[in-house]
Amino acid sequence: MLEYSALNVNKGIEQPPSTSNSAIERFKAVKRKKYSLEDYVNGILSGDRIILSQAITLVESLLPEHQVLAQEIVGKCIPHSGKSLRIGITGVPGVGKSTFIESFGKLITSEGRKLAVLAIDPSSERSKGSILGDKTRMEELSIDPNAFIRPSPTAGSLGGVARKTHESLILCEAAGFDTIFIETVGVGQSETTVHSMVDIFLLLMLAGAGDELQGIKRGIMEMADAIVITKADGNNKEKAEIAKQQYINALHLFPKTESGWIPQVTTCSSLNAIGLTAVWKIVSDFFEHVTKKDFLSLKRSRQAKQRMHETIQEGLKTNFYNNSNVKKHLEELENKVLRGEISSFAAANELLSFL
Repeated sequence: MLEYSALNVNKGIEQPPSTSNSAIERFKAVKRKKYSLEDYVNGILSGDRIILSQAITLVESLLPEHQVLAQEIVGKCIPHSGKSLRIGITGVPGVGKSTFIESFGKLITSEGRKLAVLAIDPSSERSKGSILGDKTRMEELSIDPNAFIRPSPTAGSLGGVARKTHESLILCEAAGFDTIFIETVGVGQSETTVHSMVDIFLLLMLAGAGDELQGIKRGIMEMADAIVITKADGNNKEKAEIAKQQYINALHLFPKTESGWIPQVTTCSSLNAIGLTAVWKIVSDFFEHVTKKDFLSLKRSRQAKQRMHETIQEGLKTNFYNNSNVKKHLEELENKVLRGEISSFAAANELLSFL
């Protein structure tokens, strides 16, 4: 006699095999394994992206043991670095940096170049956290086999992130990436930080947002080697052309650059991939110009010297706050300043005398 049940479970649709299982298992295996200095260096030089990512994590770590290993890795990779095009990209919020980087990056990888995108993402002063959302905004570029995207938080220290980002840049160059984008998310001091690490500095601007020159910091304009007016499509195309001419006129008022390069202005539509080849031509022309003038090596030497002094300042600051006498008297002197018993400068000098 047949038995019947009120509950019938239908056979589900057979699920297709996951194509990423092998990559996930490999990632888990890498996470489990402890790598030696030689393993890290050989992995980076062979272009292993998982080991490259782990090495960058060591660079960003604040743990002393991680920092020791990270510095050894960077030291071994320095002889294999320095051969990329280092491009800084910045712009006002809403200018479309992520869309531009994805479209421009796809153009570069389509020519057979290997691109690494290092994004400086300011951390919150309240939560100390960062969104680090560049990979989610660059969906197509993030799966491009010739591209590597790595966002890094500032963690409250632009000086510190300058060192970490530059060391990450060295690792990416050693891994075979011949084009490096360094993007700053936000405006302010981060532009100066990025400018100190790159060869060419692209400033992305919007048209049709009022007076094109109103509120633009002269310092940022003077740093720019090229201005790219984005979203130059549809009804905004004519406004972009007007803005282009205004920027060209404004740049003529600035002093000549030391290299003799005349900053260029162009328009583009990242969404429609229009005008990106013109941006790439400007970048190519710039590198040809500074290479002929032998200015590129001079600029990188100056940047290296500047980084040395910035690292010294960071180290002095760290050593100061880790000093036992400073720790012992810091809170007491802070309270005296709050009660108005001593000036801020006198308190600072007293703490400095403990070194």
